[in-house]
Amino acid sequence: MADRKTKKETKPRVWHEADLIKAFGLKRITEYQTPLMKEWLDVAMPIFDANEQKNFDKNLKKAIKGIAGWSEEDLKIKFIGNILDLGGLGEDDIVLGYFDKIITGTVEGIKLTVKSDFMLAKGILNIHEEPYFHFQEYKPHLNPTGESMAQLIEAFLIAQSKNQKPRPMYGAEIIGKQWVFVVMEGKEYCISNLFDCTDREDLMKIIAVLRKFKYILETRLLS
Repeated sequence: MADRKTKKETKPRVWHEADLIKAFGLKRITEYQTPLMKEWLDVAMPIFDANEQKNFDKNLKKAIKGIAGWSEEDLKIKFIGNILDLGGLGEDDIVLGYFDKIITGTVEGIKLTVKSDFMLAKGILNIHEEPYFHFQEYKPHLNPTGESMAQLIEAFLIAQSKNQKPRPMYGAEIIGKQWVFVVMEGKEYCISNLFDCTDREDLMKIIAVLRKFKYILETRLLS
């Protein structure tokens, strides 16, 4: 009994978005786009080569047909990984991709622990160091695993506490077919409008925004 009680007491707190706003004095922005968000979403539609176009069409068709019934793992394996590749967010010699990593940090004296569904970070093998981008995703009707926006902001706060110098954090929240992009700078975070990944134009825009992040990463965040 004592052991079970100890485990319960040491279980990480599950935060809600409002709790994080209150605890850390954050500002949530949805009514307008911050300069960083405007810059990120200012993209032209991507131009695909023949192979990319084939992959795009295949994944769009797959999402339209099946996404409503997918679990979290289905969403990740059948779709998100492929879209990350089309968005140019694969691994290279400097930045690695990490799935399902438990990250922890102390922010203003409060210990935070959360699972990052996917992040891009500097690292060596399975050890991640400086994070730059986080994905959080879940299915609201099929085994929900928590409040994904809260998990994303928690991951941002942990990353801010670990990064060697202040820099904005970029990420996305995915709930089924709906994507939103999020930029956090200091204590302010801006949330984009919704994109529907089963809509051809929206999915092309999602890929363009991911490619734009790769450009921002290489030209600014890594410098």
